[in-house]
Amino acid sequence: MMAESSVTQLSLVGAIDQGTSSTRFLIFSSQKAELLTYHQEEIRLIYPKEGWVEEDPLEILQSVKTCIYKAVENLKALNISQENMKCIGITNQRETTVVWDKVTGQPLHNAIVWLDTRTASTVEKLIAQSPGKSKDHLRPLCGLPITTYFSAVKLKWLIDNCQEVQDALREGRLMFGTIDSWLLWNLTGGKNGGQYLTDVTNASRTMLMNINTLQWDTKLCSFFDIPKEILPEIRSSSEVYGHLCDGALKGLPVSGILGDQQAALVGQMCFKAGQAKNTYGTGCFLLMNTGEQAVESKHGLLTTVGYQLGKDQPVIYALEGAIAIAGACVRWLRDNMGIIKTSEEIETLASKVDSTHGCYFVPAFSGLFCPYWLADARGTICGLTQFTTKEHIARAALEAVCFQTRELLEAMNQDSGIPLKSLQVDGGMTGNNLLMQLQADLLGINVVRPSMPETTALGAAMAAGVALGIWSLKAEDLASITIDTFKPSIVAKERDDRFAQWKEAVKRSMHWVPSESSTA
Repeated sequence: MMAESSVTQLSLVGAIDQGTSSTRFLIFSSQKAELLTYHQEEIRLIYPKEGWVEEDPLEILQSVKTCIYKAVENLKALNISQENMKCIGITNQRETTVVWDKVTGQPLHNAIVWLDTRTASTVEKLIAQSPGKSKDHLRPLCGLPITTYFSAVKLKWLIDNCQEVQDALREGRLMFGTIDSWLLWNLTGGKNGGQYLTDVTNASRTMLMNINTLQWDTKLCSFFDIPKEILPEIRSSSEVYGHLCDGALKGLPVSGILGDQQAALVGQMCFKAGQAKNTYGTGCFLLMNTGEQAVESKHGLLTTVGYQLGKDQPVIYALEGAIAIAGACVRWLRDNMGIIKTSEEIETLASKVDSTHGCYFVPAFSGLFCPYWLADARGTICGLTQFTTKEHIARAALEAVCFQTRELLEAMNQDSGIPLKSLQVDGGMTGNNLLMQLQADLLGINVVRPSMPETTALGAAMAAGVALGIWSLKAEDLASITIDTFKPSIVAKERDDRFAQWKEAVKRSMHWVPSESSTA
């Protein structure tokens, strides 16, 4: 138990961390950036058809309320008064799209998750109608390629294919948001005065916000045929948006919102241009701070908003490399193949062999993301022999995460012109020591892991605390973080040979799904 006397004077900040596979509510001390307690609930993924990935918005909302209640109960068990709680922040899976009814407050469809690929034919049509038939046609405006990943194509699909959504749009009842907007609206009152807002980081992932003006863009909305009137208001990442309308923390201000990868950038304290972090979760996301300049990628990366920590503060941009399948591959081995019973078993299983013995796993379940952006790619395992066992496949799955990260890092180095000398990491998968050592080996640079891995939630807490003046971002006030460092242990030739073989496996995953135009 933590003694009450040591914490009664602390200002505590809560963070809702709503991810693809789970929801958590974490409580931090603003003075020491110390995690005091948390509660976690797993979220059910729904697969109605091949390539379709959905979640129930009401289940997500209820999971948040449950996590807040349980975490506050944990706080009481530590003899800490909830009166010390000053505010909360929200960080969320990005791009995942929710539509709901303004009058009833009910969802009009399940949430379409960011890695869903049902919009592949929509994307084909959009690219075909763009000048030059280029997926990069909109990059100068929004920093993003036209792919299945982003919210605008999901919203367009819902408007084109769902009668309830069409009716709500026609009758002025349609509300749209990424997960942050859905949660904020409900937690601050819902149909009885809930705040209909998003922040610049989440808005930058929709393809509807102009990356330079930071406002919904008329040309972008027109391209996707989405009326600007249905979109939430865009705010900074750190300000008071509203107050919790009920529950254990009723009346507490919600004062920070960051998309999950941007929250990790803040939580890893990447406040200087050139600093970068890689988060290993359901997917894998490498972000580099590029300062107040939006850098257009020439190598398949994304230009995105990093953060804006206050309405009068400058907007900081980032380059991002995104991988769809990282931890999701381990979940697939667990849930679909039954090779492991828990995700944690992957490290033990993979450690039973000293290499994959030529087995390469390309987990392109949702196509290939950065740097390829090929929706027609599919997962493949190459190099199988009679000698191959589940241990080799488990190790190949971990190596796939590392090889994909190397592809991102190479693109990042080319775009930025500043080769990273070490990689800061965070996320659920970083608890896997074998994965971290494989990553160092296959990158050829040190991999640096903080001892407190909850940097995504920490970033949201920091944004919330900054808005109320209870969290300082001055270098001398930032708590020092203890780290583990993993150093490369293989020679460059072996590293490069294995990477070259991986690239061959990637080629074999490409163009697996016939396009609609070729099958029509």
